[in-house]
Amino acid sequence: MFCYNCGCRLSEHDFCTACGADVSLYKKVMHVSNMYYNEGLEKAEVRDLTGAVISLRQSLKFNKNNVRARNLLGLVYFEMGESVSALQEWVISKNIRPRKNIAGEYIEKVQANAGKLESINQTIRKYNRALTLCQQGSTDLAVIQLKKVLSMNPRFVRAHQLLALLYMDKQDWERAERELHKCREIDRNNLQTLAYLKEVEQMLMPDEGARQQVKRRKEEAVRYQSDNEIIIQPLNVKEPKSGGVSSLLNIVIGLAIGLAAMYFLVVPAAESKIRNEDQQVITRISSESDAKTARIQELESQAAGMNESMTEIQAQLESYVGVDGTLQNTEVLLHAVASYMEAEDKAEGAATAAAELESIAGKVNLEEMTEGFRRLYEAARGMILPEVAANYLEEGNRLFNARNYAEAAVAFEQAFAYDAGNEEALYQMAQSYRISGENEKAIAAYDKVIELFPDSWRAERSQNYRAQLAGG
Repeated sequence: MFCYNCGCRLSEHDFCTACGADVSLYKKVMHVSNMYYNEGLEKAEVRDLTGAVISLRQSLKFNKNNVRARNLLGLVYFEMGESVSALQEWVISKNIRPRKNIAGEYIEKVQANAGKLESINQTIRKYNRALTLCQQGSTDLAVIQLKKVLSMNPRFVRAHQLLALLYMDKQDWERAERELHKCREIDRNNLQTLAYLKEVEQMLMPDEGARQQVKRRKEEAVRYQSDNEIIIQPLNVKEPKSGGVSSLLNIVIGLAIGLAAMYFLVVPAAESKIRNEDQQVITRISSESDAKTARIQELESQAAGMNESMTEIQAQLESYVGVDGTLQNTEVLLHAVASYMEAEDKAEGAATAAAELESIAGKVNLEEMTEGFRRLYEAARGMILPEVAANYLEEGNRLFNARNYAEAAVAFEQAFAYDAGNEEALYQMAQSYRISGENEKAIAAYDKVIELFPDSWRAERSQNYRAQLAGG
């Protein structure tokens, strides 16, 4: 472990022996982060992927620079079919530690397989299409889309869960159970999967009980064949025997005795019991009426609150899956990175990717996006825009040397627009405007050089050239 202040290796003391900084709390934070990482690793080994994600996120909350935890989180996401989230974590990890980082190998393996990148994009598009179809009520088409998604990415847990939910909606419980068991093979303790599976098993159990009851009834019967007919006779059933006059007389006497006993004994007791029960019911209803009225009012208020919550949830869902939603913008961002990485002509690929990044910046408010989206967006800009600026600078120098100063000024201006810290591009733009006779633009550019880079030799020359233009 190294000191956060000076970078020296820490000893067993609660202070840095090199700079004297207090590192007791820092050590505790690092220890907790590593503890959550070890917990996430153990859960991942037994395929408790949901639990592993929770533990690894906790690890990164305590130490966002924990590269091992971030790389493992990306692997867990990739195993769950969440390729976009996996790439986000690996790109962030690569920016934290550019060298000796296995995340670079993971990204290169994905880049080396162009078909894999295209498959990831297709999977996202088709899954989003399936969600839209579900919202529109076209569940049959949604099932077809999800089957295509799972054919391209069989480990996509969310797609399995949504497909199982559609089967449950159609009361196709056996197919839903198969999809949920596939989810459990990937992620054993996913709470949503377990909840769906419990519901499916409860719906399947009555059918099993009915089949066992029919089986018992068949076993309690005897079958035999008489001529061409099969006769089924239940066991323990005695055939009635014919009786005589004495039997009839005994029946009549028994009925008379029973009627007399009922009239003198049973009927008065039953009437008394009914009166007592009625009185108890009246008393109970009277005592519970106020409580029921209050309960009804409470339920009505809860229903109103649930309607408001449903409206908010629908709005949030639209912000994720709509035309300008988070998933759609994430797809555009990944396409920009893929275009840059796959392009044979890096200059052209960087220009295309930069245009797509600028389109994203024009459509969304980055402050309202998720932290992962913002990090991936900033990492992509940091990787692509400097290269675009360098390409424009090289083009501007070529045009400047060819004495095509007007077009050179445009190229230098583009270079400075993509890299506001590029002093050379700004100075060369001023020179191009001065030589081409556009004195006002040249003076404005020289002023920027003097303002932004006051201690450089170009600022000193800019002051001289500006004085000449202003005096002339």
